[in-house]
Amino acid sequence: HYKKIRHFHKSRIGVRLCIAGSLHDHNVTSEEEVLDEGEELKRAEEAPQPEMARPVQIVVAKEDDHAFELDAAALEGILMQEHVRDLNVVVLSVAGAFRKGKSFLLDFMLRYMHNQSPSSWMGGDDDPLTGFTWRGGCERETTGIQVWSEVFVVEKKDGSKVAVLLVDTQGAFDSQSTIKDCATVFALSTMTSSVQVYNLSQNIQEDDLQHLQLFTEYGRLAMEQIFEKPFQKLVFLIRDWCYPYEHVYGLQGGNRFLEKRLQVKQNQHEELQNVRKHIHSCFSSIGCFLLPHPGLKVATNPNFDGRLKDIDNEFKRELQNLVPLLLAPENLVEKEINGAKVTCRDLLEYFKAYIKIYQGEELPHPKSMLQATAEANNLTAVAGAKDSYGKAMEQVCGGDKPYIAPMDLQRQHEQLKETSIQQFRSVKKMGGTEFSQRYQEQLEAELDELHANFLKHNDSKNIFYAARTPATLFAVMFVAYMVSTITGFIGISIIAALANLVMGVSLMSLCVWAYVRYSGEYREVGVAIDLTAEALWEQVLKPLTEQYMEDNIRQTVVNSIRASLTDPATSKSTKLKKN
Repeated sequence: HYKKIRHFHKSRIGVRLCIAGSLHDHNVTSEEEVLDEGEELKRAEEAPQPEMARPVQIVVAKEDDHAFELDAAALEGILMQEHVRDLNVVVLSVAGAFRKGKSFLLDFMLRYMHNQSPSSWMGGDDDPLTGFTWRGGCERETTGIQVWSEVFVVEKKDGSKVAVLLVDTQGAFDSQSTIKDCATVFALSTMTSSVQVYNLSQNIQEDDLQHLQLFTEYGRLAMEQIFEKPFQKLVFLIRDWCYPYEHVYGLQGGNRFLEKRLQVKQNQHEELQNVRKHIHSCFSSIGCFLLPHPGLKVATNPNFDGRLKDIDNEFKRELQNLVPLLLAPENLVEKEINGAKVTCRDLLEYFKAYIKIYQGEELPHPKSMLQATAEANNLTAVAGAKDSYGKAMEQVCGGDKPYIAPMDLQRQHEQLKETSIQQFRSVKKMGGTEFSQRYQEQLEAELDELHANFLKHNDSKNIFYAARTPATLFAVMFVAYMVSTITGFIGISIIAALANLVMGVSLMSLCVWAYVRYSGEYREVGVAIDLTAEALWEQVLKPLTEQYMEDNIRQTVVNSIRASLTDPATSKSTKLKKN
């Protein structure tokens, strides 16, 4: 349109210049008019061109720390356009492994949205395919999550209008993405889409189902409330289907094939049954479409640009059936969350909320199958070694064993701990020595914790330990009584009254403690009294007792030394007297 305007203005100037040259003597036109036309052309050239529709990155993948950021401004510019922001939204997302033709498929969907004529929407044979960026080759093209900047407004048969948003996602399992990256992208697209197309190659393999289970569970964890069917429609799209003699191309053959693949059988292993039950529990609708191979020119020609003439007719025929099944007005699935329809304005807020969850640390990090197996293997070895330690310590100081000296118990603990660590090391474990080292450290910490518990249990068998609380309370009562008597005798009534208060509180505490021990009720009160008595013992009475004992022992040693020194002198003087 812009080129036509420019050409039109140039033509007008050319005509005017010709007239000005031929009719100069007759003053039909003037130099000022020619200048006006030049300024008009200049203004047309400087006028802003309307922005073309294009893919817009809304979730950006950061390769340095494998985090994802939402470009809220870009998404807001798309969803908050005045003509769509209050319309119910239909979100169609395509996800799956990388280099399997997701962007290529979405570009045919764009053609359909621009021209929904049943016979001509695919375009001409020589028209190159444009829209979402795609190319041949083995390296990834799309990163993060992209949406098409044009939101299509579609009128349904009942007269209501809905907004249709097309979403392209980063391919899973490339050489630069972790399992967490893949799970986050797939979960985000599933949570925000009303139709999730799971793009697969050639067949539905068991690992495809296991990955789907992992990714959907990662998405379900992020949702605040779990409903019976947290997600809406899932479509398995099997590309390059090679077995049309078993299941014909298209929706009918795909659904029969999918029913067979997702069937839960009695003789299946429990793990396989759980995967299938989980998938059925996550989606309210599940379907499958079988698509043939597009042809050798598409797969091997580096210059292929999407022209229909280079694509096999069988693929074009099935593609012409697939796209309307997803995007025809009567087949559109409006986005719902918690049973309520979602508008474009609402979808923006949900994107912001979901991305915050995946940026935080509330969710567990998904792991690769090797890492998960290695962790389970090491944890099993830790549990076995810990159990052996516990059984051996029960033989030393268990419930039916008598009190054992703390030093002997410590020695037994060190021996059994070393035996348990050797048992852990001797078990064959996945992940290597370095990976197992942190689990050995975890085992050592847990064994020390068990030892502390056994130590407390052993101390409880000591009659003097059990009598510590009443003895401490009696000691406090005796000291308070003596202080009260002495201060009352000399006339310091304030200190005497305070000592009487302490004596009364101690007596009351002793009575309550005895009742708790006898009845088993109000255990929290009993524990508080025990802790208070233990603090008094450790901070006051024990240091005083130790000091007193130390002084007595020191005096005893001094007396012994003096006696030993005086005995020889006494015996010598006695001998002299005898002589």
